[in-house]
Amino acid sequence: MKLVSFLKNANQSRLGLLVNGMVYDVNQIDNQQPDNMLDLLKKEEKGMADLRVLQEKINTGSYQEMGVAFNEVCLLAPIPNPTSCRDGYAFRQHVASARRNRGVPMIPEFDQYPIMYFTNHNAVQGPGDVRCMPDHFDKLDFELEVAAIIGKKGRNIKASDADKYIAGYTIMNDMSARTLQMEEMLLNLGPAKGKDFSTVIGPYMITPDELEDFKISAKENHIGNNYNLAMKCLVNGIEVSSGNVGDMDWTFAEIIERCAYGVDIFPGDVIGSGTVGTGCFLELNGTGLLNDKNFMPQWLEANDIVEMEITGLGKLINKIVAEPSDFSILKLKKPTL
Repeated sequence: MKLVSFLKNANQSRLGLLVNGMVYDVNQIDNQQPDNMLDLLKKEEKGMADLRVLQEKINTGSYQEMGVAFNEVCLLAPIPNPTSCRDGYAFRQHVASARRNRGVPMIPEFDQYPIMYFTNHNAVQGPGDVRCMPDHFDKLDFELEVAAIIGKKGRNIKASDADKYIAGYTIMNDMSARTLQMEEMLLNLGPAKGKDFSTVIGPYMITPDELEDFKISAKENHIGNNYNLAMKCLVNGIEVSSGNVGDMDWTFAEIIERCAYGVDIFPGDVIGSGTVGTGCFLELNGTGLLNDKNFMPQWLEANDIVEMEITGLGKLINKIVAEPSDFSILKLKKPTL
């Protein structure tokens, strides 16, 4: 199934089922169904089973008059109000390239265990405008990722069981203000302000059963589901990044195992993969400068259009918009002692 959240009547978020290019308001069809994604996920397997019955009825011709064309609805993030948002570090190529570009060796701990950080779940958004303050434009970056959305509560979950806790997958763009990020990380904390203004997911959530034909083996010495899904990012119509979900070294199952150690995970938690190799300007600029001292770095600017596409997961499109403000926290820095 493909599930969306969309705006209805200007400010009312609704849960939709995407079938053959049409969006169906599931609660409008059956008022016993949830009207939002979080309530659906809280019903765990029962909620998904009920929607599969509804989708079968739509496929056999019922409720056709209630469908709205996908390109005519105002999409939100698939889950507009996630219970939390974590981001992983699953692609070795990205980590190795970024470290090489900084002149430091690959860190051996990468291969020992997966890591993640928490980002601002209240700043998760879907397709459309990404509003940025002046300091965000100081080396503003995209990050091409895939995300898993949790559909079942659990604790101390083994990786061998963890895929059963995934309700579905979506595209993630982990927006990054690199100057803010790099300054705070000098103090051995973060990323925080460099990340918390926008994390984009969408355009829909696809359930794992829809990706069975793309399933491949995990990397050697790893376990969990993995998928051969091509990834790419275009800025203003020009392709700047490409990769594959199948290049993940740490699987979502392994990341979930670590996330759930000693704590509960909940339906509605979002977990990003981390950036695919070549999946951000920080890495691309570093590689370019390493190979050519005359290379001209590129960063996102106001009015840029960012398009991310992953096989099976659709296309996520955003426009970068400058807030009409001159307020700068970078200018508030105190002089060094």
